[in-house]
Amino acid sequence: MSNITIHQLEPDITKLLEQRAAQHGHTIEAEIKAILQSVLAPELSPKINLSAAIEKRFANLGDFELTEITRK
Repeated sequence: MSNITIHQLEPDITKLLEQRAAQHGHTIEAEIKAILQSVLAPELSPKINLSAAIEKRFANLGDFELTEITRK
């Protein structure tokens, strides 16, 4: 694998990368890799499992049931 160095990256871009990486729980390096992969090889990008993403998002709430809403 190759190493790439980017010189003189604007501070605003660096800050946006840091924020985006934090939102996704990635390091800046991992976030840059994900961005490059999604742009250069979108067919190789991992597919999102919506069910798993929802389950992960609400896992800390514990078990609960929603009442059925009847249509009129």
